[in-house]
This record gives sequence, structure tokens and C-alpha cells, in this order.
Amino acid sequence: MATALTFAELQQCDDSGDSALLDRIADDLYRDGYCIMDNALPEPMTQALSAYQKALSEQQFSEAGIGRKSLFHKNESVRTDKVCWIDGSSQVGAQWLEWCHSLKAHLNKRLFMGLFSFESHFAHYRPGDFYKRHYDAFKGASNRVLSLVTYLNKEWDALDGGELVLYKDDADTAGVRVTPKLGTVVLFLSEEFPHEVRPATRDRYSIAGWFRVNTTSGNRIDPPR
Repeated sequence: MATALTFAELQQCDDSGDSALLDRIADDLYRDGYCIMDNALPEPMTQALSAYQKALSEQQFSEAGIGRKSLFHKNESVRTDKVCWIDGSSQVGAQWLEWCHSLKAHLNKRLFMGLFSFESHFAHYRPGDFYKRHYDAFKGASNRVLSLVTYLNKEWDALDGGELVLYKDDADTAGVRVTPKLGTVVLFLSEEFPHEVRPATRDRYSIAGWFRVNTTSGNRIDPPR
């Protein structure tokens, strides 16, 4: 498995939520509803996450699906990637979740978003895999509010493909293309932006995550997933 981060590296990650970077993320979200930022994560964390994902066994991944709970199903005409949920049981995973917690707290303070919980998974797209155009949440039907993607691909060239294409609305056919380079972080409002993942010519690694609001009501508990 990946080598654990040293104390100094962990401290650097803990200090990584500097207000200037987080303010830039908040400003972009407020202005545009999305943010694309190169090298947003601390480099030690990015390298550790990349090494950790590549060291995971194939058995730790499962075929990705569509929908939640009783509505969950697999549809290879829509998506063909594999996922492994991050539960914080590893040191690297716990540090990643802590970074996202710091981001959540900052966005709640700056933008009053009411973000309550966060869920995320490693995603592996094999050569030719894809995820067709979709929303992460439908208006009024989900508690996913803010989507996050970070990329873990070293020495990625535009000719390798695998771009995330973020569309501004249903009428948009051009979209904003994001090359899945190591350390790039993308955030966008889950209900507002349809998006897709284009096929790549090599293995493509990333983390996908969602910040959620709390929709617990009465005796119905709304778990993270």
C-alpha cells in the first residue's frame, strides 16, 4: 500500500486550508456556480492519494451504478467506471476527509450553504470507460448540493482524453472541458450543471464527492449514503 504521510507532511495538509485559496473557491462558486482550480490540494496529500488508489486491489472496487437505495441499478449504457468508497479508515483517506471538512466549514461561513455531511469515493475509469451526460442531483429531489472532483493522474496529456465536460445548462452543447491532471479540483452546484466524463486512452483515476444538506425528518434518518 501507499507509504503513510510523515508528521511534517500531515501538518502541511492540516495547514493547507489557507483562507486565500478557500476564498478563491468561495468567490468562484458565488460568481459562476462552479470552480476549476489547478494544484488546489497540498502536494503531499495529492501524491499520497494517487499512490493509495493505485495500490488498491481490484476486489476493493465495485461497478458504479445510478440512483440511491432501492432505486440503485447498474446501467453500462450510461456509466462504466468502478468505485471504492472512502470511509476514513486509512490515514490518507482520513486526511482527505479532514481537508474536505475544512472546505465545508469555510463555504458554510462564507456562502451560508448549510452543508452538513460529505461522501466520496475513488473512481477508476479503464481505457474506453465513460459516464454520459447527467446531473448529480435533480431540483428538489436530492440533498446533494455541491459536487467535488479531484484528479490523481500523473503526466496526463490532452491527447489522453478523459476530460470532464461541464455544461452550463441543458441548452449548452460546448461545455467547459477539464483535463484530469494531477491535483486539479473541480466543484460545482449539483443541481445546476449537467456534465459527462469522456473516454480516455489510458487508466484514469479520480475522487468524486458530494457535500450534502441534512434532510432528516421525524423518524426518517437521512444517512450520508
